[in-house]
Amino acid sequence: MSEHQLQPEKWVDLYADYLFNYAIVRVNDAETAKDLVQETFFSGLKSAKNFKGDAAERTWLIAILKRKVIDHYRKRNSKKGRAEVHINYNSEDGADGDWLEEQVADPFSSYENDTIENEELGLAIQSCISKLPKKQALVFTMKTIKGISTEDICNELNINPSNLWVMIHRSRTALMGCLNKNWF
Repeated sequence: MSEHQLQPEKWVDLYADYLFNYAIVRVNDAETAKDLVQETFFSGLKSAKNFKGDAAERTWLIAILKRKVIDHYRKRNSKKGRAEVHINYNSEDGADGDWLEEQVADPFSSYENDTIENEELGLAIQSCISKLPKKQALVFTMKTIKGISTEDICNELNINPSNLWVMIHRSRTALMGCLNKNWF
């Protein structure tokens, strides 16, 4: 039996202010923050069947809101063609870890808060990378940050491409968890 149950009829009364405050700090625009909270509630309703009850209702809604904030910046950046880095790698579902590379800091951003946001994200990423096992951190940095080819990394570290991609996948998963815990 699950520990927590959803009560969508109470979400606005219980969580709207908390979620709005969470969003406004990250997007610095009241209307955008309101929209993100509404999208969060809507997504929560749509995915309520996926709620396992392992976390509190508010924690679950915050997790949804975090993704909405990331999507907001992703959309905003893609409109200007900025901050998008494509990493070619083979994964079974083709999606694992993509969001991290798409959130690379853009040093030429013209938005006032982007500098602060990008600096915070950069520091959070560096902190999370430092918590990875040394070889995973090295492989992730070489491939994702420095853009070194798979062949060159494999030759330098004496590993095969399959090992490389396993380490990349594990580091991305660990970084995503670390960023969710420490940055948002």
